[in-house]
Amino acid sequence: MKKEEKSLGLYVHIPFCAKKCDYCDFYSLPGMESRIDAYVQALETQLVEISPRANHHLVDSVYFGGGTPSLLGSKRLVRLLKTIQKKYHVAKDAEITLEANPESAGDFKELRALRRAGFNRLSLGMQSADDNELRAIGRIHTAAQVKTAVEAARKAKFLNLSLDLIYGLPGQSMETWQKNLTAAVDLAPQHLSCYGLKVEDGTPLFQRRDSEHFPDDEAQAEMYLWTVDYLHRHGFFQYEISNFARTGFESRHNLKYWTLGEYAGFGPGSHSDFGSVRYAYEKDLERYIAGVKAGGPLLSENERIPPLDRDTEWLMLGLRTVWGLDPKVFEKQFRRRFDCFVPFLEECRQAGYAVEEDGRWHLTPKGFLVSNQIIGGMLDALGADKKRREEARARGDFRVDLG
Repeated sequence: MKKEEKSLGLYVHIPFCAKKCDYCDFYSLPGMESRIDAYVQALETQLVEISPRANHHLVDSVYFGGGTPSLLGSKRLVRLLKTIQKKYHVAKDAEITLEANPESAGDFKELRALRRAGFNRLSLGMQSADDNELRAIGRIHTAAQVKTAVEAARKAKFLNLSLDLIYGLPGQSMETWQKNLTAAVDLAPQHLSCYGLKVEDGTPLFQRRDSEHFPDDEAQAEMYLWTVDYLHRHGFFQYEISNFARTGFESRHNLKYWTLGEYAGFGPGSHSDFGSVRYAYEKDLERYIAGVKAGGPLLSENERIPPLDRDTEWLMLGLRTVWGLDPKVFEKQFRRRFDCFVPFLEECRQAGYAVEEDGRWHLTPKGFLVSNQIIGGMLDALGADKKRREEARARGDFRVDLG
């Protein structure tokens, strides 16, 4: 990487899906295949228009997410990737990920065409190895199709495979979750994402929540702690609350989100943190397509954030990772002492929620289970410190500042 180049990730949102899952609250659109070509054209146009802003950036990760990106088929996906490769400075070893559902990723020839074009990481939405559980959450694939997709990916020479799983599904027991995770590990992926089910307002699963039997919080906690231990014993390194990888196979793209790296999103509902500006596009396919034609899609968020005001994000995101918080980095980056957090972190340590190693503070698996409460406590400490500093400055006492 040249000295003047900064690292950049690109996220391309593909909102189309064959059927919306019962738990899904992402922006995705079933039954809209007739709009795929118009949308691909709009994406291409915007990718080209935005590219001059990335002249001094090296793209080291590209992520096609959704929805179900594999619904586009290899020709359209390759077309989009070639546009990126032509208009952006893409690193030779860039991580280029395609999300796919198993039922749309079983064609070896399609996967081979994608891999030859430059896609080198495949993320499959496995979710469960139990067909009854899959039907209970509205998934349209089967456990057998997961195996078929994995075999096709290996035959196509994908060397970096990730599987998504959900625990806490309706009617799920610890035993059935253990079988699911064991089945996933047996497929020999390089990366696993294991998420606890969240029943989001407005989803079909939320509407029938009273008639479903969900594992309670205690049962989900037991599933999570067992997962961390089991995957550790099977060679998977936990690097974020829900993410585990073989050494060297952490998701480079997702790490940008958790380390305040720069990324640019494309498509309705996509988010960006690029050039010190955080922005997002409206969740509206037709308005996005029309907006690109008219000179720019409509934004739902647009905020310039000074570097010194990113301390809250730094804390929240850092505590999601196993690397946690480095006080020296905090003090250098935000020009204030880390001391204000230590009393609260000591309380967390005594409760078994946090540890200090090599000068860094990070949460334990037990702490990850209550990370929202811990982050809240850290933000309270930050707010109290800011108030104290402001009061000191008002008195003319500037000794609270670093340097």
